[in-house]
Amino acid sequence: MVREPIHCPSCNCTNIVKHGKSPEGKQRYKCRNTDCPRSTFLLQYAYQGYLPDVKQKISDMAVNGSGIRDTARVLHISPTTVIEELKKRTRD
Repeated sequence: MVREPIHCPSCNCTNIVKHGKSPEGKQRYKCRNTDCPRSTFLLQYAYQGYLPDVKQKISDMAVNGSGIRDTARVLHISPTTVIEELKKRTRD
């Protein structure tokens, strides 16, 4: 049996502990790095819109001129998710 270390998606730290289950039954993890901006995370999200690479694609498509509904249709996520992510990106 081979164990692969789990890495935090924010800080890439391997000091991770289990932190309960999500309402969908997925395992939740907690990063023990005190400087990490993210406290808990999942490895397998139930909704694709929560994935960091999908969030990056939303920003890339917006910069290239794709509309909200077009982005949602291509990425198979809700238009509301696209709008909320773009609102977050404009505040940063």
